[in-house]
Amino acid sequence: MWGTLADSASAPTGIERMAREATVLLEKQQADYLRIEARSILNRCSSERMPFAWTINPYRGCEFGCRYCYARYTHEFMGLTRWEDFEEKIYVKRNAARTLERELASARVRGQGIALGTATDPYQPAERRFRVTRSLLAVMVQARGLRLSITTKSDLVTRDIDLLRRIGLRNSVHVNMTVTTLDRRLARVLEFRAPTPDLRLTAVRALRDAGLAAGVTLSPVLPEITDTPGNLEAVVAAARKHGATHLFWNVLFLKPSTQAAFFPFLERHFPHLATRYAVRFSRSAFLSRAYKDRIAGLMDALKQRYGFPDQAPFEMPAPVHEAAADAEQLVLFPADHRAAAPTRKLPCVGSAPRAIQR
Repeated sequence: MWGTLADSASAPTGIERMAREATVLLEKQQADYLRIEARSILNRCSSERMPFAWTINPYRGCEFGCRYCYARYTHEFMGLTRWEDFEEKIYVKRNAARTLERELASARVRGQGIALGTATDPYQPAERRFRVTRSLLAVMVQARGLRLSITTKSDLVTRDIDLLRRIGLRNSVHVNMTVTTLDRRLARVLEFRAPTPDLRLTAVRALRDAGLAAGVTLSPVLPEITDTPGNLEAVVAAARKHGATHLFWNVLFLKPSTQAAFFPFLERHFPHLATRYAVRFSRSAFLSRAYKDRIAGLMDALKQRYGFPDQAPFEMPAPVHEAAADAEQLVLFPADHRAAAPTRKLPCVGSAPRAIQR
């Protein structure tokens, strides 16, 4: 299960040690659930490129298993190097609500953006059993002046409409529902354990009917798979039909840990695209500026046609990455891994709020 990221005779430390000591809560055919200590729940995002100041991820790992998921590398911090580990080893954060309550009381977060679900889906299957996300929302009900955004692929978010409405009385809150395609067959291949697109859109309508701000995130746009004008327009039109308040988009990017999962997926389901993708990502994890500009032109026209504002009054859930960027990316977990790891430029490493750092 654990691999070696670097030659070292020293015992594991930091988050890798905590992962090895995690308590097994449940073993299933598809995934194992383990309980892990959480040094913090509210993680500081220090990059000026990010539209939020704090991130929260109730779980480590995500059972939805989206083949394009960029966050797979985060399991490497725990010494887990198989790409499958990210969706097969799900870590449930212990005492998450109690920790967040302490952090909200001591951290200066009023008026700052908090992004819930930046790396792992807060409404993945584990949430039905462990309810960590709901416990965190219950804490936020007592807060004032927060700007909360939630990004998910699951209609389970509608379970928490009661709490979201209460949070919204004294805070700003909005939900971003990710929809990459309306094609159920294609969605099942790309996001094979996530709820179907129709269920996600129905959830958007339910959130809107409850008076909550809810939009659609068309992300990532995949070259020659989901980037046809017809597919993009279908998603935008459906977002409008279901009352979405805003619409974001982002193009695909593939870090090495994601390529390990994505390229075999291409070979199996889109073999005619395997060589083209290899060429596209041979020098960079990011698509070319020309490609991004082409998609931007299509999306700008579609947003205008369907009445979506150019600039929504909400934070985008993730940046639009560019080939010219020097590997800047969204980082999602506390900087508590002390063991050797691959060298990466991580401009948004979360850390515990200053007031409670030890």
